[in-house]
Amino acid sequence: MAEFIIDDDIDFDAYMQATESDHRVVSADTFIDEVIDYFHNEEAPKGAAMPWQKTANVIRFRQGEVTLWTGMNGHGKSLVLGQTCVSLVMQKERVCMASLEMKPKVTLARICRQASMERKPSIEFIRTFGEVTGSWMLLYDQQGTVQADKMIALMRYCAVKREVKHFVLDSFMKCGGIADDDYTRQKFFLDQICSVARDSGMHIHIVAHSRKAKDELSPPGKMDVKGSGSITDQVDNVLTVWRNKSKERARDEGKAYDESEPDALLICDKQRNGEWEGRIPLWFHPDSQQFLEQDSAHAMDLFRPPVTWI
Repeated sequence: MAEFIIDDDIDFDAYMQATESDHRVVSADTFIDEVIDYFHNEEAPKGAAMPWQKTANVIRFRQGEVTLWTGMNGHGKSLVLGQTCVSLVMQKERVCMASLEMKPKVTLARICRQASMERKPSIEFIRTFGEVTGSWMLLYDQQGTVQADKMIALMRYCAVKREVKHFVLDSFMKCGGIADDDYTRQKFFLDQICSVARDSGMHIHIVAHSRKAKDELSPPGKMDVKGSGSITDQVDNVLTVWRNKSKERARDEGKAYDESEPDALLICDKQRNGEWEGRIPLWFHPDSQQFLEQDSAHAMDLFRPPVTWI
């Protein structure tokens, strides 16, 4: 089963200090081959992919970057991110999830539901999922507020000792008791997170809620993230998840609605090292809690472990 990380397992003091900076000053010719590749190498996009074909060539999670996942409460940020984590593990990218608002068993139950494509996964499937994912999926067993310096140490520990490639922090405001209007501490904490990502090569995913809007009928923008406006400036990528609440309301009330409208949008508002920004329409599959590329009665087959794993 997915492995739990508890505080007693970690010597936090050993991971509190940042890496010395002397090794970062290098001559420009160190990067010449990488620049040649940038302009002349037509290989497949670099970085881990999301689970949808529509995103395969336009959104990638590159090493050493930070992605901010945002959206209003109840719009599916954690569901989309959980579905993405299953896909990452199937690409042999080790993931650690620090869901500070939810117990690990609830987080894992959601993911098992998405991976099984069913409302109630069988006991056999759950055991198989646990055996196959093993140490590829780690869960930090801690709920509530975690001090910011401790979270930074946890990230370094995961990168160095556990060889984690993707660290998920859900959510940003659960760290250090940082208030919504404490912009200085928010900026400093995020600077530290970005430094850990760059130094270690680990991709860090941060969940942050949007500010309360007048209504939920229009998608929020990147400037609607709670807290300091500099948050979206500091990170590499900004992804927003928005659910079409007007369509949901009409369907629930038995009123007419446009079936061609998507149930949700995945919006890429920023991609520092990529060239695409835009919107990906998605449709919700209630039984599996998955988001699909098209309206379908069948969920995506996310759980396709390499033969060598079984």
